[in-house]
Amino acid sequence: MSEERVNFGSKIGVILATAGSAVGLGNIWRFPYMTGENGGAAFIIIYILCVIVLGIPCMIGEFIIGRHGASNTARAYTRLAKGTRWKWIGYLEVLTGFLITGYYAVVSGWCLNYIYAALMGELKGDPAFITAYFEAFSNDPIRPVVWTIIIFGITHFVIVHGVRNGIEKASKLMMPTLFVLLLVIVVAACLLPGASKGMDFLLKPDFSKLTGDVFLGALGQCFYSLSIAMGCLCTYASYFSRQTNISKAAVQIGLIDLLVAVLAGLMIFPAAFSVGISPDSGPSLIFITLPNVFNQAFSGFPVIGWLVALMFYALLSLAALTSLISLHEVNTAFFYEELHISRKTGAWIVTVACCLIGAVCSVSIGQKAHMSLFGMDLFDLFDFVTGQLMLPVCGMLMCLFMGWYVPKQIIKDELTNWGTLRFSCYHLFIFAMRFVCPLCILAIVLHQFHLI
Repeated sequence: MSEERVNFGSKIGVILATAGSAVGLGNIWRFPYMTGENGGAAFIIIYILCVIVLGIPCMIGEFIIGRHGASNTARAYTRLAKGTRWKWIGYLEVLTGFLITGYYAVVSGWCLNYIYAALMGELKGDPAFITAYFEAFSNDPIRPVVWTIIIFGITHFVIVHGVRNGIEKASKLMMPTLFVLLLVIVVAACLLPGASKGMDFLLKPDFSKLTGDVFLGALGQCFYSLSIAMGCLCTYASYFSRQTNISKAAVQIGLIDLLVAVLAGLMIFPAAFSVGISPDSGPSLIFITLPNVFNQAFSGFPVIGWLVALMFYALLSLAALTSLISLHEVNTAFFYEELHISRKTGAWIVTVACCLIGAVCSVSIGQKAHMSLFGMDLFDLFDFVTGQLMLPVCGMLMCLFMGWYVPKQIIKDELTNWGTLRFSCYHLFIFAMRFVCPLCILAIVLHQFHLI
């Protein structure tokens, strides 16, 4: 028997929980290295435009579907689709979220391990030692799986306590903690000798570096960073009250997401420039490059370096955990509502199934020769199928569904809270859903496959 559906208990709970869904490793890991690879401040300016043009309209669209449907993502689409094939978008989003949950937890588990490694002083050594440590850990068949299970255990504990006592309470604790840790590390990084060069790189735009690739890279980063089309925003919106101003919430969450990303840049680039490390170190930035940065930057004060490293990986783990909780909730809500079982049973189904997916993906990294398909280990395959195929397809279909099928009166009612609010950008929103956002997402797909 399913529990009675509840809403978030406060406005701050709505914002922090939904922002926690959007703020994840994409902000603190991917955004800084994307910024480093694409010219610094110029990339950030383009990114801000992408949030306005693509991110916020898509977020509003998902909020409308979620709150109107007042149920899990699949059922929300089904209620709006009224027997048409549009309903399958919801099921596809749930499946996408399910697959992402499994492999995203692997990297989240790595973050937890690095807290332990920093605490135990295991990250001290020269660059070759740090690189060897990461390779040995990620290829180990046991340790990454253990950490994956541990972070799933924490996530499961939050989910089984429900919306208000689990997700909302956890978000009210974790998101402020995340911001405090972020600000402390930013201050520490900006006080390092030579840090001003990193701040200049991040805050002074060099428009000569702007290319079509930079623009398309910013579009892709915006799409993935805001957790669009994986069911998270739609599911959380189903817990919004009728008084929640969904357009205002979308703007606030977009701003929080952007703020965290820029602060992450201010945390990383001043420290990197201080010790002469290139800002375009790519995906290895947080697990290989940054431990070296902490070791060199605070070599005269090893205790401070140890503390900063510890706080940094605690920050990463919190960001990973808030996103993992939202991904877990997408699937938990689907199972317990569609199968008419308890929330606890639904959560156990997701936890056990995704632990198995995570374990297989983790082991495949160290067993490339034996556990690969189409030339990729299973971890990379999951990332490719969900990130480059399923998410863009879901996002594009969601926009077309909102722009061309959903009755205009429903959209107006949701945007104005049934006539109690003003929303002067209605026609602009419809235009974005019909044309601008689908074309932007199509451009992201074509760019990923090097077709433009």
